[in-house]
Amino acid sequence: MLFNSFEFLFGFLPLCLAGYFLLTRVPRLASIWLALASLVFYGLWQYDPATPGKEARRLLLYVALLCGSTGANYLAGYFLQKRPRKWLLALGISANLVVLGYFKYSAFLVETLNTLSSGTFEIPRIILPLAISFYTFTQIAFLVDAYRGLARELSFARYCLFVFFFPHLIAGPIVHHSDIMRQFSLPEAKRWNLGNVSAGILWLSLGLFKKVVIADSFAPLANSVFAHAGSVSILEAWCGVLAYTFQLYFDFSGYSDMAIGVSLFFNIRLPDNFNAPYRATSIVDFWRRWHITLSRFLRDYLYIPLGGNRRGPAQRYINLFLTMLLGGIWHGAGWTYLIWGGYHGILLIGCHLWQGLKRPLPLWIARLGTFIAVVIGWAIFRAKSLSQAHEIFSAMIDFGSFRMHSLASSLQVEDFAFLAGILMVVNMAPTTKQWIESRRMNSRDGIVAALLFVCALLLMRNTVLQFRQSEFIYFQF
Repeated sequence: MLFNSFEFLFGFLPLCLAGYFLLTRVPRLASIWLALASLVFYGLWQYDPATPGKEARRLLLYVALLCGSTGANYLAGYFLQKRPRKWLLALGISANLVVLGYFKYSAFLVETLNTLSSGTFEIPRIILPLAISFYTFTQIAFLVDAYRGLARELSFARYCLFVFFFPHLIAGPIVHHSDIMRQFSLPEAKRWNLGNVSAGILWLSLGLFKKVVIADSFAPLANSVFAHAGSVSILEAWCGVLAYTFQLYFDFSGYSDMAIGVSLFFNIRLPDNFNAPYRATSIVDFWRRWHITLSRFLRDYLYIPLGGNRRGPAQRYINLFLTMLLGGIWHGAGWTYLIWGGYHGILLIGCHLWQGLKRPLPLWIARLGTFIAVVIGWAIFRAKSLSQAHEIFSAMIDFGSFRMHSLASSLQVEDFAFLAGILMVVNMAPTTKQWIESRRMNSRDGIVAALLFVCALLLMRNTVLQFRQSEFIYFQF
């Protein structure tokens, strides 16, 4: 079930809210209801009634793995809260990583081994479970926090709610136990709050607009250019990469906004995941603004345990590079993700070295240079293979091919206008949080939310009639 679907907006969400608030007088029942409803949301994320047998098997696999992972991590966390032991923490983290590695990286490792050794090893086809990276990292964070005494949760029902809570389950944000479970315990969380509902509708409407109207509009251009990477011109290549740059941001930012909005209906405030990342003045600043909860996780549970900056500059740069390398491979099993992570690791090292010289660049040069560096990175990230990445980069520096049209693309003048308009938006418009939290809700805001919502619904209707509804890009990670 997708946030950008009629089934979710007009079926699942109202029923889930009604059941939850009817049961809040008995908090345990309310937690169980919301956890079970979240499992239904997870299991039916893209149910196809045309193939019920196949879909049922996949549903059972996904749900069984999620429930098994949750049960095992609850037991490990329970004993870590009673008697913190390093060996138990290490065992819990290792078990999570082994499961993640098997489902996400086995095929990639076997393929790489065959390439290096000219072997013919084969493994059965493995279906990548939805959201396994997100709920694995969420539970690793819980185990570490339980060991450190920062998280305490002895109720299995509440722990299931922490993991399953559907606004963050599929594509984040990556949450800490203290981020949301403390909020569920507050008395005001058990009452229908019109102020939170009003803010939630604005968040939801803006996020839906970002996804359906902006992100999905960039998808055809980006897909066309990357599909014909070997035969596009320099203008087409740059426009295609820029289209993906904005598609990815508005797709993931839209999902995160909708997640925040939906959780506000339950009086829960999820952590922010974006803060105008394309206005960053350095790569360090970019990673403070982009996918904030992943950056925080990598910092707190990888970079700092590796030693952070406590063991001298050389070790600090090694730790930075390793952290970004692993952050890259977290996104997917492929060389392009690994290289993208290493690329950002090198950029971070270069940024810290430059900052050590204490020669700040003019603001406009810093912002432009950072944006171009990020865009180049997205070209690697989007490419399906190293050969496709090479073709895109070759086209991006082919200065002898200034043309708008080729047999592979249908670049139009309006594409330039759309790209330019969105570039102005990401550099000048307030963020969703700034716009919503800097004002008091009034009838004008309600009209704006309604217009955005209706506009998105009309495009969703056309999508339903013509194509499959588009998934969120980060679902594949």
